[in-house]
Amino acid sequence: MSTGGSEALQRAPSCGLDGLLMTWNVLRGKRLGLLANAASVTAGLVPAARALADAGLNVRRLFGPEHGITGAAQDMESVSAQSRSSIPIVSLYGETFENLSPAPEQLDGLDAVVSDLPDVGARYYTFVWTTALMMKACAARGIPLFVLDRPNPLGGRIVEGNLPERQLLSFVGLHPVPVRHGLTPGEMARYVNGTFGIGCDLHVLPMRDGARPMSRERIGQHSGNGTPWVLPSPNMPTRDTALVYPGGCLFEGTNLSEGRGTTRPFELIGAPWLDAGAAADAANAMKLPGVVFRPHSFKPMFQKHAGLHCGGVQLHVTDPNVFRSYETGLRLLQCLRDLDPSRFVWRTERYEYRDDVPAIDLLAGTAGYRALVDGGSSLDGWIDSFRDDERRFITDRTPFLLYGSEGTPATFLIVGAHESGKTTL
Repeated sequence: MSTGGSEALQRAPSCGLDGLLMTWNVLRGKRLGLLANAASVTAGLVPAARALADAGLNVRRLFGPEHGITGAAQDMESVSAQSRSSIPIVSLYGETFENLSPAPEQLDGLDAVVSDLPDVGARYYTFVWTTALMMKACAARGIPLFVLDRPNPLGGRIVEGNLPERQLLSFVGLHPVPVRHGLTPGEMARYVNGTFGIGCDLHVLPMRDGARPMSRERIGQHSGNGTPWVLPSPNMPTRDTALVYPGGCLFEGTNLSEGRGTTRPFELIGAPWLDAGAAADAANAMKLPGVVFRPHSFKPMFQKHAGLHCGGVQLHVTDPNVFRSYETGLRLLQCLRDLDPSRFVWRTERYEYRDDVPAIDLLAGTAGYRALVDGGSSLDGWIDSFRDDERRFITDRTPFLLYGSEGTPATFLIVGAHESGKTTL
């Protein structure tokens, strides 16, 4: 069977898709649905739908997540099912929350569904939740789901953040997990299925090289066997973007630009009323570990402040092993807000299908963060409280892990007052 990759790559699969192509008899003769996007490729960069077809598998229906099957749509943009594909396409991202799940009739005639969606290691990223909703739909119809595992570009060793409150669960956190969860898509599927009683007939095809990376230097080795980064969504252009995303995404809940409309989204943060030099000085004065803030001016070409010159900062991660991406975002947001509180606004427009609470509450998983920022209060005590949630989640996720830890257990970041002398374990 030909998938377009080299013979060596076919012999040594690095992701679940390549593994399936080597053991494809498990799905031979079955009528399949495929949940995938543009980043669902083999180690030889062959798109999943084509690779499965070339292997003789019968893909009868395609399902596209947020951004669409081609990955071209922007964030929170409804996706139509239109495509030049000869295979019918179902969009799982529309105007309503109900559109996020396949309707029962959209699973008619299928013997199994294959999910091959990447992830970037942050709770807000919606692809793992699309898989979770597909699991629930398949469970209701008695259809098995095969999840083809892929790497977590942030690695699997660091867990960071609070568990969201139940009333603030949403499509940027359908189930309570920390912002940096340290799970692969397959592990997350196992965790959700086993912890929340989904009841799906779930099969996870693991990666070949699945040891949990200890450091950023090893992460590239766990991102497709050295293959180029494929954008999983329009504003996730590089692995560096994924590294800052757990903190950078928080700015979606404000009128500060998170750099959408530029070539470095989530690394560039700013607004037309901010002075770049003053913003960088204030940010660097916090002395956050593993990051330097450089003054930077930019002009977004779309979304917030489109066509306007913004002053702000670019985040430069100097040591990924101690960089606390979520805490950095929480503190940077407060810092930039305090430079000009009169012009700062929390986003109150509809966000990921909810308009009953501000977006920042959904992202932070609590209204408490917004109250601290508005009250000019220290974040230290609240951030320090993350440790209990992190410990609990690390314990709860353990039965669902698929990969080893290179001889050492998974750890979490010790957080708290950045000047307190606490370090990262």
